[in-house]
Amino acid sequence: MPTPHPLSPPSPWVERFAPLVRAGGPVLDLACGGGRHLRLFHRLGHPVVGLDRDLSGVADLDGGTNVALVQADLESSDSGISPTSLPLDGTFAGIVVTNYLHRPLFPAILAALEPGGVLIYETFADGNARFGRPSSPDFLLRRGELLETVRGRLQVVAFEQGELSVPKPAVVQRICAVAGDDPLPL
Repeated sequence: MPTPHPLSPPSPWVERFAPLVRAGGPVLDLACGGGRHLRLFHRLGHPVVGLDRDLSGVADLDGGTNVALVQADLESSDSGISPTSLPLDGTFAGIVVTNYLHRPLFPAILAALEPGGVLIYETFADGNARFGRPSSPDFLLRRGELLETVRGRLQVVAFEQGELSVPKPAVVQRICAVAGDDPLPL
């Protein structure tokens, strides 16, 4: 079995909102990388799906109970991914996306949430270029872009944008939002 790759800890943003995901509900970690959030939700008792073009960072989880790994290039026209669907069956109680942006996937991500499903999204934003990569506007959220993306589709639980110093200096935007119109617990 391959040696697991060194993991960074889960994002505090993701950890903060993980309890909002329906207990035992399936969770998708989109562009899962090394699987830090896939592993977090698995430890919390969720069946998990990791989707990425390179699954080497989660190879140690392959064949595990309640773990599904799907290899797909999210940005390739040959991937079977369309703006309205991901190459997966069903919907998810939670979808986590961190440090990844491919705008054409936004409709498919929102459509893959079950009623009451939780979107936890955190990635780089305008202004990050002064700290290094990513620096291309193609990979940086515009001011308020995540809010605009979910407007009229999801209820916003929390939203932040600004500069971080930990784990390294960066400009990020992040949102936690829930599908449906039911009142959210405070």
